[in-house]
Amino acid sequence: MPLPLSFFRRSLPLALALTLLTGCFRSLPPYEEPLPRARVQTVRTTAYTHTERDHWRYGKKNALGSNLCHGKVNSAAADWARWPAGTIFRIQETGQIFEVDDYGWALAGRNTIDLYKPTARDMSHWGVRRVHIEVLHWGDPWASYRKLKPAHGYKHVRRMLREIREFY
Repeated sequence: MPLPLSFFRRSLPLALALTLLTGCFRSLPPYEEPLPRARVQTVRTTAYTHTERDHWRYGKKNALGSNLCHGKVNSAAADWARWPAGTIFRIQETGQIFEVDDYGWALAGRNTIDLYKPTARDMSHWGVRRVHIEVLHWGDPWASYRKLKPAHGYKHVRRMLREIREFY
């Protein structure tokens, strides 16, 4: 027998509240000691796309408010305490150039860079890879700090803010 409509009307506010609470209380990813800051680094990379469920609310926008890029220079997400916004790097194995213009919950306190791919197929094809990156230009950690500061209510942002204060 189907549930009456009144059940859903009463249950919806509770379901929304539980969803919000579990999101607020989820644990940060395990912390990794930062890699030494160097021109060439060996880094774990993953891939993401704007069509993933957790990116729907942002669409094709990055954390800086501009569009995610794929082409001559590609967008990347990282912990801004380790690779500040504006950091430009080349993946030595592929020759592709990326600029850090985004960040994410799963990257805070981690030595992982998430590479933007325009389709789910491209994202799946990349998978998880350890690559050598050559940093062509380091971003400004204090500009990153100022950009992050308004979002200090989020645990992953507080982690990056704390690390920027400690590292620089």
